[in-house]
Amino acid sequence: MKAAIHVCEAWESTHDRPIYTLGATCPDCGGPAVNSAPAPYNPEDPYGEYRRALKRRDAD
Repeated sequence: MKAAIHVCEAWESTHDRPIYTLGATCPDCGGPAVNSAPAPYNPEDPYGEYRRALKRRDAD
């Protein structure tokens, strides 16, 4: 799932602070905007097996 909030892709080199937008381009420089949220899932999650086991146990 993607977040609705985007950040300017080149904000570190172009701007002095992150520029957030709801559109696909930066309103200040016109550059592309990317998803601002980190990935919600890491396939190499070391505790994933335990979280899923707890979720199954709570569902019963």
